[in-house]
Amino acid sequence: MTILCVRFQLPPTREAALPELLGLLEEFTPVVEALPPDGALADLRGAERYFGRDAVELASVIRVRALALYGVDCVIGAGPGPMLARMALRDARPGLTRAVPGGGERAFLDGKPVAALPGVGTATARTLCEYGLDTLGRVAAAPLSTLQRLVGAKAGRELHEKAQGVDRGRVVPNGASRSLAADRPFDRDELDPDRHRRALLSAAGDLGARLRAVDKVCRTLTLTVRYADRSATTRSRTLSEPTAHSAALTRTAYDLYEALGLQRARVRSLALRAESLTPAAHASHQLTFDPVDEKVRRIEEVADRARAKFGPRAVMPGSLAA
Repeated sequence: MTILCVRFQLPPTREAALPELLGLLEEFTPVVEALPPDGALADLRGAERYFGRDAVELASVIRVRALALYGVDCVIGAGPGPMLARMALRDARPGLTRAVPGGGERAFLDGKPVAALPGVGTATARTLCEYGLDTLGRVAAAPLSTLQRLVGAKAGRELHEKAQGVDRGRVVPNGASRSLAADRPFDRDELDPDRHRRALLSAAGDLGARLRAVDKVCRTLTLTVRYADRSATTRSRTLSEPTAHSAALTRTAYDLYEALGLQRARVRSLALRAESLTPAAHASHQLTFDPVDEKVRRIEEVADRARAKFGPRAVMPGSLAA
């Protein structure tokens, strides 16, 4: 077990702390890959030799330091490779590292549904299940030629290897998050467009407040709509100017939603992601003589101060965007 997949239990308003937590991991290894908004992969091969401890023991030290220094708990999965560490993370719990030992890959994978494998989407899983290949153990036991006929030559080969526990992935060091996301799931599959729009209003207000809290602006906004059948539609739009203004984000979110032309769609969740983040100090802003726009911006400043003093629930996300 040389790879850790760590998910820090950060509240949305503290995503700005991710770079500091990545720095905590970098005290053990320079090979750290950020997984925004709250996770990371860490390759501990060198650290195991240097500290004379295995990955699970080092994970315990990382958890204690994260709690002691930042007041943040974390969930950790460990495995021989990045794919297995990510999958182990799904079974992990706070305070306990879920580890896949070297040589135990098949025992860990065999009973899992085929959709649990990273890279297997809804359509591929449906095709495999139609032929009785509903678990990774059955996929691993199937002839390679059969898988290639079902999903294609390259995809079939990769699927066969992954189901057998062959993990060819690697940890690629990168920088901290360049995006922020806000997800709005519904309690049940939602048909009402008005409720869809209210969810977008809330998500856009949330994103705007978090962007302003970290002094960032975004240039691109992405909308992802997930449906009852687990399929999804994603659309992106580049903003006319980089912004952290909730009203501008809301207008763009509404435009993206209307462009989809959904007719009685059963929506399971809506998600907005602010991308291409840059420091607010480096962004230009088109001056306006619209008193309403200036008033809304001043109200946002007051609301941000209230959130900073009394917490995120002091002002409901999206309540200021029109």
